[in-house]
Amino acid sequence: MPFLPWKEIKTVLLDMDGTLLDLHFDNHFWLEHLPQKLAEKTGQSLAVCRADMLAHYERVSGKIEWYCLDYWAKYLDMDIVAAKRDIEHLIAMRDDTLPFLDALHESGREVVLVTNAHPGSLSLKVEHTQLDAHIDTLISTHEFGVTKESQDLWRALQQRLGFDPATTLFVDDSLTILEAAKTFGIKHLLAVSNPDSKQPAREITTFPAVTDYRDILDDIRNNPPTN
Repeated sequence: MPFLPWKEIKTVLLDMDGTLLDLHFDNHFWLEHLPQKLAEKTGQSLAVCRADMLAHYERVSGKIEWYCLDYWAKYLDMDIVAAKRDIEHLIAMRDDTLPFLDALHESGREVVLVTNAHPGSLSLKVEHTQLDAHIDTLISTHEFGVTKESQDLWRALQQRLGFDPATTLFVDDSLTILEAAKTFGIKHLLAVSNPDSKQPAREITTFPAVTDYRDILDDIRNNPPTN
């Protein structure tokens, strides 16, 4: 169970996919459903379409294009939001998300969603989960034109929110993004070991890591931030 000095933490910045929502939807969409749609559209084999898409993902990984539905819609000549709606029944919150968000709010902390997801994807997920009812502010990094992998994003985000890096916790399932937050100076960092409910939990040693937020609820509630 990760140890965090909760009394120091006033602001909590949270990733969405894999951190609050089960990453299974996204993994299934990008690795299975979209290549299948492409195969149907082009007449190429599923194996060829999947290999092409994986190679393209690799080229744009970490850039705003990777997360941009408009980019993929143009590149594939396909309505990506409509394709996502084909499997929208798979959109789901993690079982431990609502207790975690409730505990953060009850303890008087500011809770902000910071996702690289495109606004169209964010809207679809909010529609299915009502996540917005449990979070103070929802931000898509597309607003800034750069991703959480970039220091430019962290500078712009601090300007927008006015948080103090020394009293801020950032939670994400991406170790690359957690490293970027650490480089910027975010003092408190927490990794999610099990972003996809259909995959085994990962062994994470570089950051404090959690598999179930319910294990830290008492710590959150019993240690409100000191002024």
